[in-house]
Amino acid sequence: MTKAEKSFLFDLLETPSPTGFEMPGQKVWAKYVSRFADSVECDAYGSTWATLKGTSKGVVMLEAHADEIGYMIKHITDDGFLYLDRVGGSDSATGRGRRIQIMGDKGIVPGIIGNTAIHLRRDSLGSEKAPKIHELWVDVGASSPEDISKLGLRVGHPAVYADGPTELGKDRVVSRAVDNRIGGFMIAQVMKKLASSKNKPAFTVVCLNAVQEEIGGFGAAMATHRIQPDVCLCTDVTHATDTPGLSAPMYGKVNLGGGPTVTHGSASHPLVVERLLQVAKKKKIEIQHEAASRFTGTDTDTIFQSRDGVPSALVSLPLRCMHSVIEMAAYSDVDATTNLMTGFVESLKKGEIFHQSLK
Repeated sequence: MTKAEKSFLFDLLETPSPTGFEMPGQKVWAKYVSRFADSVECDAYGSTWATLKGTSKGVVMLEAHADEIGYMIKHITDDGFLYLDRVGGSDSATGRGRRIQIMGDKGIVPGIIGNTAIHLRRDSLGSEKAPKIHELWVDVGASSPEDISKLGLRVGHPAVYADGPTELGKDRVVSRAVDNRIGGFMIAQVMKKLASSKNKPAFTVVCLNAVQEEIGGFGAAMATHRIQPDVCLCTDVTHATDTPGLSAPMYGKVNLGGGPTVTHGSASHPLVVERLLQVAKKKKIEIQHEAASRFTGTDTDTIFQSRDGVPSALVSLPLRCMHSVIEMAAYSDVDATTNLMTGFVESLKKGEIFHQSLK
């Protein structure tokens, strides 16, 4: 990863973009990809895509989601404290005692999610339970609703944790919002590689950075209906299950640094999966396998059933500590995932379709 690529990744990770409020991050992404894409567009809700023209009518879509989990102001007290609601799957068990950034009308407002001292909590040495979301309170240094208003805040403003990226060793990056800002980074790198190649891809390549995945994949649904791809690779994060206390029979075995996972079953089209496996073997890319017997829990579930069906597959990046401020990914996995998706696009031939046959 070059210095410029890492700078782009860190910009994505640092830019607050919770579900429903993704445009700050989308502008960072669009500015970067516009340097090598033929065009960059967005739809009414902010899903943004870059297009690189191919030599035939076929369209391959590479999809990631732009949004991150967060919070939203639900209530303001008479003495100037804020109460929150979840945006996406935020874990209230890890919320207490954290710094947050609130996206107000006058810009970012810093705050803290309060943490009553352990000395003052009744069950400090006993059976204390994790706080519920409505029990988390925020202090922004205000003493009244009027103070809150002067800061440019009101009910409905979103917030994210203030934790940004850092590196552990030479191959690990840790941050909030790796899920799935890292996916947007990877599809951008695929397009960059393809644009710099001497050979134009047979299929037109559309890299979609979709909104609102964390609450149901709505952005992907809208954009896929508009783009109408012939085949799609979705990329998201998946649970690295190599940390203490996780059961492989229950959750499967996925190692951080073991390469991307290819998902089998449900939304993943067997012929698209087969091609991915062929590319991985040809290019000697180490991959891991995951089973999805009912659903994937990603935008793939929305995309594959668009129109009369979009042959799709899910390529995932192993991630430790998902939906926390210490989400951890391996740069080696990022490179391998990017190379696998690039190889898939390069393997496509004019007129090729991924369609089951009764013959």
